[in-house]
Amino acid sequence: MSHHQAAAKMSALFMRQVSPRFFSAPVNRTAHVSTTMLRPAFWVRNLSGLAPEEKKESSDVKQSNKAIVSSYWGISPSTVTNQDGSAWKWNCFRPWETYEADISIDVKKHHNPVKFMDKFAYWTVQALKVPTTLFFQRRHMCHAMLLETVAAVPGMVGGMLLHFKSLRKFEHSGGWIKALLEEAENERMHLMTFLEVAQPQWFERAIVFAVQGVFFNAYFVAYLASPKLAHRIVGYLEEEAVISYTEFLKDLDNGTMENVPAPAIAIDYWRLPADSTLRDVVVVIRADEAHHRDLNHYASDIQCQGHELKDAPAPIGYH
Repeated sequence: MSHHQAAAKMSALFMRQVSPRFFSAPVNRTAHVSTTMLRPAFWVRNLSGLAPEEKKESSDVKQSNKAIVSSYWGISPSTVTNQDGSAWKWNCFRPWETYEADISIDVKKHHNPVKFMDKFAYWTVQALKVPTTLFFQRRHMCHAMLLETVAAVPGMVGGMLLHFKSLRKFEHSGGWIKALLEEAENERMHLMTFLEVAQPQWFERAIVFAVQGVFFNAYFVAYLASPKLAHRIVGYLEEEAVISYTEFLKDLDNGTMENVPAPAIAIDYWRLPADSTLRDVVVVIRADEAHHRDLNHYASDIQCQGHELKDAPAPIGYH
């Protein structure tokens, strides 16, 4: 066989393989079947997409909203129910993470700055307060969403650094890792609640990006340099949060803001009555902020007295 004849046969074979897929000219059923039978297996694997049966199965899965679980790992989604037996609808938190907020707080409680470190922390917070007050004025919902994106940072940073310290020094943390991460998670749930009531606009999201980026790095460095200063700053930040939510409640009470029904996520998270309103939500959030205030001032006091956090057991579940 000459080289020209071999090349011609190879060309003809190649065209029979690809013509049914890449050319739109109609072919009869017999020819299509024959070319399909002649097609090697690797063409089927590399050139074809999902089979019709696979596409149908994928569509059915999406419609039924069921997760595809690989039995190889032996992991399957747990079925969680309410006390009445109904299905639990939240994946971001579970029934055993819910609680009834302790609202018996001292709203006017304040740590009087006496030492230089305390004064530095206090006036740092006051300086940060000025631009936010000027920008948001009485727009409490927008102010609250920005506040919560910042307030959720310190607990995560502190818990992370204490976690690494515990690993480096082969020592316990006294429960403070869990306490600080619990604080960060609680602050995040505040944000998730407010998002159900109002959606931030694009420029508010841009502010969050900028503020969170700057604040995370600044607080990270501050905690490395002086944990007691970092906790004192957060204590004063939480004092301002309590004041801010008190003003929020005043405007809800005088009718400046509409007291809309409480979102479902808040009712389940704080175990509120079904007929609760936004005012009830702000009351429990303010209580949370007061507990965070007390926790961080307490953490700073421990270290100002020359002790480490691990020397004093952390108040786990202080909500």
